[in-house]
Amino acid sequence: MSETESIGRIAVIGGGSWATALAKLLLKNCDRIGWYMRSEEKIEEFRKLGHNPTYLTDVSFDTDRIDLTADINEAAENADALVIALPSPYFLPEISKLTADISDKYIVSAVKGIVPDRNMIVTDYFEQQCGVPRDRMLVIGGPCHAEEVALEHLSYLTIGCRDTDNARLFASRIASDKMKTIISDDVDGIEYAAVLKNVYAIAAGMVNGMKAGDNFMAMLVSNAIREMRKFVDTISPMPRDIDLSAYLGDLLVTAYSRFSRNHNFGSMIGKGYSVKVAMMEMSMVAEGYYGTKCIREINQRPGLGVDMPILEMVYSVLYQGANARRAMKTLAETFA
Repeated sequence: MSETESIGRIAVIGGGSWATALAKLLLKNCDRIGWYMRSEEKIEEFRKLGHNPTYLTDVSFDTDRIDLTADINEAAENADALVIALPSPYFLPEISKLTADISDKYIVSAVKGIVPDRNMIVTDYFEQQCGVPRDRMLVIGGPCHAEEVALEHLSYLTIGCRDTDNARLFASRIASDKMKTIISDDVDGIEYAAVLKNVYAIAAGMVNGMKAGDNFMAMLVSNAIREMRKFVDTISPMPRDIDLSAYLGDLLVTAYSRFSRNHNFGSMIGKGYSVKVAMMEMSMVAEGYYGTKCIREINQRPGLGVDMPILEMVYSVLYQGANARRAMKTLAETFA
C-alpha cells in the first residue's frame, strides 16, 4: 500500500487563514481535498473568485479539485483524515455539529489552543468524546505563520503523533521544496507549547508597545522558554528538548513576528489600549487571550502548581484589570 493510499482522503475543517494555508499545502500533493466552511455564502464566493474571500485572498485555488461544503458531517463522512484548523473559541460550536462516527478517522489538529470550558487539549477531547485512538491523532506544530506559507517562503512544520509512522504519512502530504517537515512523538508537549507561546507572545507584544527595548524583550523570551519547559515537563513528563523548533522556534516566531496576532494584541495593550478595545480592533482571534485563562486553571489542578510568573502577569492584565506597565515592572523583578 502506498503512502497516499494509507492516509486516504483528507478534508480541512475551518475557513480561516491557517485552514487556507494548509489546504494550499495539501493540494500540492493531493488530487482532491474536502473542505468544510460553515458559510454557504462564503463557499459560493470562493467558487466564483477562486480564492478565500476573507483570508489570504491573494492565494488562488483550482476549485475543481476541492469539494467545498457547509455540512461538517458530509466532509467527515467522505474523508479518511480530518485536518481541524479552527480557532479554539469556535472549536466546540463547530465540532458539536458532528454526528458522523469519526472513531476510525485520522484526526490532525492544527488548533493552536485549548478547548474552551473543558480546559482540554484537542487530542484529549477527540479521544474522550469521539473515541479516536491516540495513535490516529496527529498535531501540527510550528514554527510557521499562515501568511508565510501562503507566500511560499521556506517554512518548517513539526508533525506529532504517538505512532511516528502515521506522522510521516501525513507529513508526505504537505511536504514540498518550500515546506520541510519534522517528526515527533510528543503530541501533548507540542499542543501545550502551542498554547503557551501565544500567552508569551502577548507579553512580548506588551513589551513592544511599551517601547521597553530589545534587552528587556530578550529577558522576557528567555524566561518564557524556561517557564514553558517547567509547565510542559510537569503536565506531560517525557524526554524532550525544549530548544527544538516546535517549542523554542514556535515561541520565537510568535513573540517577534509582525504576522503574530497575539503579539499585535499585546502591543495594543502595551500602548495603553484597554483589553476590550484591543479585542475589538483585532480582525482575527488572539488565541492567547483564551489560552491564558485555560492554562492558569489547568495549573491550579492538584499536582501541578508550576511557578509561572509571566502567565500570572498576563492573566492579571487580561482578566483582573491590572495596569500593564505596573504589572510588567513587577514581573521584571522576578527575572534571572
